[in-house]
Amino acid sequence: MDETKKGFMQNIGDLSFKKINDTDYEFSIKVLENFLNTGGIAHGGFIATIADTGMGNAAHIAAGNKRCVTINLDIKFISAGKLNEKLLGKVKILKRTKTLVFINCEIFGVERIVATASGTWKIL
Repeated sequence: MDETKKGFMQNIGDLSFKKINDTDYEFSIKVLENFLNTGGIAHGGFIATIADTGMGNAAHIAAGNKRCVTINLDIKFISAGKLNEKLLGKVKILKRTKTLVFINCEIFGVERIVATASGTWKIL
């Protein structure tokens, strides 16, 4: 089984991830019905999960494929993710030390920004 689809990760669908260069990464995912809240828009927990996952994958690669864990995650919800919309996350590694990785992320819908996030990952 694909490591990225074990445990909790099997619940978030088909998240694609790619490295652009040493500091920039992208991920994308389609908003499915089971990712909606009762208001019919992408649930905040879903947005937080994809931000954490996308930035965590980038931290792992930036740390030389070492395991990393989220120390803190700050999210700002700006607009709604809509059913069947493809969300695109743009991740930037800001700084890497021997033990920490600092990261920013912007998540876009079709014509607008949906959320921004920043966080710190501990290299294990």
